[in-house]
Amino acid sequence: MTAATPAAAQDTPGWTLVIHGGAGVIERERMTPEREKAARAGLNAALDAGQAVLAKGGNAIDAVEAAVRVLEDDPAFNAGRGAVFTYEGTNELDASIMDGSTRAAGAVAGVTRTKNPITLARRVMEDSPHVLLAGKGADAFSREKGLEQVDPSWFATPERRQQLEKMKAQSLSAFDVDMKYGTVGAVARDAAGHVAAATSTGGMTGKRWGRVGDSPLIGAGTYADDRACAVSATGSGEFFIREGVAHEICARVRFKGETLKQAGDIVMAETKDLGGTGGVILTGPTGEMAWSFNTAGMYRGHASAGGTRVVAIYGDEK
Repeated sequence: MTAATPAAAQDTPGWTLVIHGGAGVIERERMTPEREKAARAGLNAALDAGQAVLAKGGNAIDAVEAAVRVLEDDPAFNAGRGAVFTYEGTNELDASIMDGSTRAAGAVAGVTRTKNPITLARRVMEDSPHVLLAGKGADAFSREKGLEQVDPSWFATPERRQQLEKMKAQSLSAFDVDMKYGTVGAVARDAAGHVAAATSTGGMTGKRWGRVGDSPLIGAGTYADDRACAVSATGSGEFFIREGVAHEICARVRFKGETLKQAGDIVMAETKDLGGTGGVILTGPTGEMAWSFNTAGMYRGHASAGGTRVVAIYGDEK
């Protein structure tokens, strides 16, 4: 595809929520009815969870965590349960979260036993002097803080294992077997006008050597700033890191006065010029909502206090 295919809506001040479940070669002819039904149900459940927080006057950071936890627990998406396998046959999970009112942030990379990595990222933000913890240290911090631990088998699904086996047998790329970048994320604006963003992923099928993508990197896969917007990204992480996608969008909004749609489209086009594909979801302190992607489709949805609610998968859905 050429231009990104964003959706945008302008609401009067109130709460807004936008979510995603990954972008990529998501086309009707390659989608089974069962998979489509499961994806739409999962997106609606995540919107329900975030909306339940925001509709009661709750804050944006609670809403994005709640929405992402639902997506992490849903095996239809590549985050938490249903995460892809590393080359060695394990699951290594990444997540990040950011509060736009203070620009506090927390992130984890390569965690292996925390049931909900996004909650661990939030604990890093709120209960440690750090922003990013990785590997064994992140796992130890999770245990120390009493977060729910699971056996690694909790994350594994037969479909993801088959993808790894196919990749090895046929010498394919991660994108060939996944057909999409399976990150999940949420951005929200609460009734007080504050924004927040959260992102979680299992990474790439067959990843090696402790590879970390953009999802746990503040400024690349996640960013939130009340002065601009909140962004969660999904895509070819190496390129999103090089572009600094999430911060770049917020900077264009803040300093150039671009709309979220304009900034998202421009940055996604620049990322594509580098060789990267994927998408972003956005919301801002004015109640603007948008998404932009340069792939065939993106699992996505939004809801607002104004009554709008959309769940979509394919690029031609408005």
